[in-house]
Amino acid sequence: MASDLTEILKKELSNTLEQLLSKKSTVSRIDAFDSSKYEKDEFIKVDIKFDFKSNTHKLMYLIPTKSATNYEFLMLGGMGDLKTSLDDETLDAVNEIISNICGSFCTSVNAQGFPDASSIKFDLEKSSIEKSTQGIFEKSFEFDVKLDDDSFPIIVSFSESIAPYFSSITNVKTSTPEAVAPVASSSKPAASSVTVQNNSVTLPKNLELLQSVKLKLSVRLGTKVVLLKDILKWDIGEIIELEQMVNEPLEVLVNGVKIGEGEAVIVEGKFGLRIKRLGLDEAKMMQIGL
Repeated sequence: MASDLTEILKKELSNTLEQLLSKKSTVSRIDAFDSSKYEKDEFIKVDIKFDFKSNTHKLMYLIPTKSATNYEFLMLGGMGDLKTSLDDETLDAVNEIISNICGSFCTSVNAQGFPDASSIKFDLEKSSIEKSTQGIFEKSFEFDVKLDDDSFPIIVSFSESIAPYFSSITNVKTSTPEAVAPVASSSKPAASSVTVQNNSVTLPKNLELLQSVKLKLSVRLGTKVVLLKDILKWDIGEIIELEQMVNEPLEVLVNGVKIGEGEAVIVEGKFGLRIKRLGLDEAKMMQIGL
């Protein structure tokens, strides 16, 4: 019988939404998906691939219009108008949410040391705006997600091979996994490698001890080369024109080293940063001082 990962999925889904949307989040119930409730609705469909050691499994998230538009609205700090339809910006926001949920789920599962569900990694294969639920897996369920007192459901669709790992929901105990070729082992020691997968960093064992080290995160709005004589002429109220265009991404720096790019958002009246790209490798880890 496969390990049941249901409670971990529920916990990481609600915790991630609470952190990103600044609303108390709970999964109040899980019901079999009834497509007739959403005949006139649109969805954002996100296809996820999970790698369990040498096996691969599929899972889909479907986010109805009401949920998706409210998630985007709350991620932006509740500023502006709430949308009534889906667009590319909503798609980007949902992709970020699902990526965070999957990343947290993998981290929590890997920490448990399950014999049949360890070293889990995920890949967001594809996302799109759909006008129907056609093509989803047979085992599909509606997670009634409460944000404070409002309900914003998420539909999770499980492939046949991954369903046994969520037996409390799917009632499937065993199945034949969709086997893929195992990753070839290498004779080289892995202790000196740093890899980035699915926007999360995999540290070698000798660096895991440093994970609690505090590093200075900063965001660079822009730069400009100026003459000392000009600086000496500055006064209160002076406007300095930077080289950065207003629509260009902001640089994300750790200990002064650029590791990615993002865009500014507002979270409860404070500036925040939405990560758009990350590029953290061994060379940059050394520059940071690790």
